[in-house]
Amino acid sequence: MRIGFDAKRLFNNFTGLGNYSRFVVDALSKHYPENEYWLYTPKARQHADVDPILQSPNIKTLLPPAVVAPLKLGSFWRSMRIAKHAHRHDVQLFHGLSNELPLSIPKKLKTVVTIHDLIFKRYPQFYNPVDVRIYSWKFHEACHAADRIVAISQQTKEDIVHYLDVDEQKIEVIYQGCHPIFKQQYGAQELANVKLKYQLPAEFILNVGTIESRKNALSVIKALVASGIKLPLVIVGKTTSYKKELEEYINQNKLSNQVYFIHTVQFVDLPLIYRSAKVFVYPSLFEGFGIPIVEAIASGVPVISSTGSCFSEAGGPDCLYVDPMNYEQLGNAIQKVLSSSEQTKNMTERSTQYIQRFEPKVIATDLMKVYQELV
Repeated sequence: MRIGFDAKRLFNNFTGLGNYSRFVVDALSKHYPENEYWLYTPKARQHADVDPILQSPNIKTLLPPAVVAPLKLGSFWRSMRIAKHAHRHDVQLFHGLSNELPLSIPKKLKTVVTIHDLIFKRYPQFYNPVDVRIYSWKFHEACHAADRIVAISQQTKEDIVHYLDVDEQKIEVIYQGCHPIFKQQYGAQELANVKLKYQLPAEFILNVGTIESRKNALSVIKALVASGIKLPLVIVGKTTSYKKELEEYINQNKLSNQVYFIHTVQFVDLPLIYRSAKVFVYPSLFEGFGIPIVEAIASGVPVISSTGSCFSEAGGPDCLYVDPMNYEQLGNAIQKVLSSSEQTKNMTERSTQYIQRFEPKVIATDLMKVYQELV
């Protein structure tokens, strides 16, 4: 089978959507090497996360005609021409990996689109109104044009049905996996070097994610105060205006020596930061899946997250889940983990078993089943 992908994010994005795109293509090429995987992108770039994938003999990169670049028509080519090119290349199935499909699709070309979340529909106040309108139109068009939709969680599937009026029979839930770097083992010296590099405390509570209101890092800080926890908190993530709210609370409660912010982390260092933490706390209000939960579990760290949304889908039954706005409850959960090595051991061992369902072979097999049913 020859399968085409919208690979713009695979080549040019090195966070969520890019990581998902690379994970999927790499898993398929390794576990189903008999197929060809054609990557369509308006521009390509060399990168340590991309280059190893491209070395596979069953992967081919397709760029637009030479005339496109000087005319700055890459977006037009991606929207209007990419599917026609794929059809002429005898691609049997085209997969939009990042919430959208080309607008012009030949009738004989089967299509799949992955939808990651509809947070902009559920919480439009967190987005620019123009972006909400654009996303709403793009997601609606992609879901109704696609022959099959992949939702990365049951929560996302339910949101697609509710917000986009799509028949649930058209949707398959296929989870996403985390980067293999989080499963690597590291020595004591490597951990010590990362602590020194980022000036981390000897022991700490960890929170990872963009510092924005939806991620709700303020609840962790308030939980420390509510429960009298003195262990430092390290917050890793890109900053937004929400940080001012955190800083105001930190200053009011004299926590400046207890809360550490790290805004820029090299990706290769992130697993070591996870592994250095005593507990990972993720009180987000809503996510499409919650990949940091899986990253933390893969790194051997116990996880506390929120009730509702998709969090238990990502973490399984052996993480702790609390009302993210109940600071006392959150603080008690942190205390429970910190005070019991047996609790920590049980949580990490059982959760590690749970996330085996997010292994590359499992996800590749589920995707290939969808492809084969269509083709």
